[in-house]
Amino acid sequence: MDEFYKTELRRVFLIQTLPEPLTRASSHLQIFDNYIEKTRLRLRSVRVPETKQWTWILEQRFPANEKDLSHWKFSEIYLSEAEHQIFEQFEGREIKKNERVETNEVRFNRYFHDYKNKQIAIDVYLGALWGLNLAKVFFDNEKEMREFETPDFAVAEVTNNSYFTGANLIGKNVLEVMENEKW
Repeated sequence: MDEFYKTELRRVFLIQTLPEPLTRASSHLQIFDNYIEKTRLRLRSVRVPETKQWTWILEQRFPANEKDLSHWKFSEIYLSEAEHQIFEQFEGREIKKNERVETNEVRFNRYFHDYKNKQIAIDVYLGALWGLNLAKVFFDNEKEMREFETPDFAVAEVTNNSYFTGANLIGKNVLEVMENEKW
């Protein structure tokens, strides 16, 4: 079954703000992740603001090992606009959780920053999560991942803290995230 999935090696860092020279006006992608309840699936919609071009991806993602969140298995299906319309029913769905209604969508802008010969994806969360910023570094192999030094603009490494995975951020606000004592 493993041959059906790609492996992603990554480390994740909590940051306060975009590192220089990036600003909120810098080139970025707008990402809308809608998690399909009771599955490991998400519908990702990506918009390029400059061109207004959309890309839609149906993804299945899960950690290769629940105790090591630096290794993820994933499979992707790129959707046409017509195919995406069939899956739109899963976008922005309301979910009842702990006596409150939440949406299954997490939104963020993704910026790219070159740092010590690595491109870092920086996610600036929107809506109720405004103020949460995560830097993700992707690697080609274990050695490269181990040897990578924490960026000087990082507040903390949160790679193995499941609290900061996309599906776990559904329905949370930035105050709840900052009160999380696990990081």
